Amino acid sequence: MGGPTVEERNAKIASEPTGDFFYGRRYYVEKTRFWGYVRQPRQSWNSAKLVLIREDRKQSPDRLSENGPPGQRYGFDQNFEYRLHGNYTGQQAYEPNSNQFLPEFMLTGYEVVDRQPGWLFRPDDRYDPNLISLAPR
Repeated sequence: MGGPTVEERNAKIASEPTGDFFYGRRYYVEKTRFWGYVRQPRQSWNSAKLVLIREDRKQSPDRLSENGPPGQRYGFDQNFEYRLHGNYTGQQAYEPNSNQFLPEFMLTGYEVVDRQPGWLFRPDDRYDPNLISLAPR
C-alpha cells in the first residue's frame, strides 16, 4: 500500500491536532457495509475500531450508487483518511456479510485529510477488495 516509514507515521500522529473529532480511514470490502476504521486523535491506528456509520444526520462520503462509473460509485474512497465529526452511539450493529457486531458511529460531518495516506496498520499491509485483509494486530 506504500506510504511513510513507521517513524514518519508515528511522528505525524503524535503531532496531530486534537479536538472534538475523530480520524477515520475508509476500508471498502466488496459486499460489506461497514465503513472503515475510526480512532481518536493522537492514538495509533492499532487502537482504531472497525465501525458501521449511522447516517441519520449526515450521509457517509461515498454514499453513491454501487453501479456508477469508476471513481463515482460506492467505495470510490477506499483508504482515504478523514476527520470525522460525530460520536459513538453506544450501540452495536450487525454487519451480515462479514458476520460481525460492530460499534455504531453517528456521523455529523467530515473532511478529507489525505487521499493517499499509504498503509494502515503496518508497512507490509496488503489490501484485497474481496476479503477482510486489514486488521490491527
